Amino acid sequence: MKIGELARRSGLATSRIRFYEASGLIAAQRQANGYRVYPEQTLQTLGVITCAQQAGFSLEEIRRLLPDPVEQGWPHDELLAALRRKIEEIEAMQARLAHNRSQLLAIIAGIESKPEGVPCSDNANRVLADLRERSQASAVPSKDG
Repeated sequence: MKIGELARRSGLATSRIRFYEASGLIAAQRQANGYRVYPEQTLQTLGVITCAQQAGFSLEEIRRLLPDPVEQGWPHDELLAALRRKIEEIEAMQARLAHNRSQLLAIIAGIESKPEGVPCSDNANRVLADLRERSQASAVPSKDG
């Protein structure tokens, strides 16, 4: 199929398809008139690329997971391992975000609970000292570990 049809069927811009081709993620054959012709399989490959990018995979990660153009087979075990690694990365990011959220909520609470008559600069020092104390307490290993 030509690039216009591929763009229409995939929902991607022709420039995006050309970019993926230039990046080596998909391949096209050139006709004598210079038009690109893509095999039907390219539509599925573009779907995988789009989904993988939305899931947080980089183009380099995606490149390693796409089927071998010669053998036309998906690297099943590598694909599963990469998906599991991505889930671990997402879980680690969620933990970092939860920690950041907790710290921001503590800062807000500290600012909102400013004692009457305490200047803002003194309250800022109080809030920062409390954050340092919390940070040190969470960094201390437990007796069990």
